[in-house]
Amino acid sequence: MGPITFMNASRVTEFTFLGLSKSGPTQLLLSVLVMMCYTAILLGNLLIVLTVHIDPRLLKSPMYFFLANLSILDTALGSVVVPKLATDLITQSRTISFGDCMSQLFFLHFFGGSEMLLLTLMAYDRYVAICHPLTYTTTMNRPRCIRLLCFCWVGGLLHSSSQVFLVLRLPFCGPNEVDNFFCDVPQVVKLACVDTHVTEILMVANSGLLSLVCFVILLISYGIILSTLQGRFKKSGGKALYTCSSHLTVVSLFFLPCLFVYLVPIFSATLDKVSSVFYTTITPFLNPMIYSLRNQEIKEAMGRVKKKCIFFHWS
Repeated sequence: MGPITFMNASRVTEFTFLGLSKSGPTQLLLSVLVMMCYTAILLGNLLIVLTVHIDPRLLKSPMYFFLANLSILDTALGSVVVPKLATDLITQSRTISFGDCMSQLFFLHFFGGSEMLLLTLMAYDRYVAICHPLTYTTTMNRPRCIRLLCFCWVGGLLHSSSQVFLVLRLPFCGPNEVDNFFCDVPQVVKLACVDTHVTEILMVANSGLLSLVCFVILLISYGIILSTLQGRFKKSGGKALYTCSSHLTVVSLFFLPCLFVYLVPIFSATLDKVSSVFYTTITPFLNPMIYSLRNQEIKEAMGRVKKKCIFFHWS
């Protein structure tokens, strides 16, 4: 039976999320925490984007150019899931239409896949800067940085398109309860009316291997960077080491939960939900704090932006 016949066979028009909790007081508490977290995601990432674009010294640096784009992706990724989650917790209405579910799935993997590739690109940028400093300015010139950034977005688009295609070719006749608080491939695929063994293998080959390959490249890159810092710059490598530690913290918070969800489908649904909370909500919330609190240049630039704002306010 072809993909079009499969899609026509789908009788499910909406899905129902089982959510994070069925307790009323717990849902109310979670809704407050989620709204606070989303506010912090918007304000924190917006602050980094504005700081980088207002401060000319940061904007010229490839590292901060990529960081500003990471903040844009974090804002977009958080906006895919968190507002719907907060609304569901407040109204206790956990339904989502089939079309909205597919849209949520598409944009989650679009922004998530793009962020994986961007974090890998940021590791490559640090590798060139630290291991090949003499050729850094020519290797990471602005036109090349823009092309590499476009590659990240196109890669995310191809990744998400393939994921949605895998889901849309399946028929959904019921049940329609998604054991999560948002639509994602592992939980939605389980609701199909046919054997999904092949689809699950393709899902692991797509999302799981993308996460694993990027994570391995990142570990290799930072392993080379750390050995270079130890061997050449015992005194002057502190700043670079501090920057790399921020990157590694962000990478760990984002990639490890993704590996649990997409590469190792043997874990329980509860662990999947906890991992999902991390990469959809906690990581976009923590990234601005990690980079702003652990990066002296960002803190100094924020101070300069603050002074400019005060000056313009009183002038």
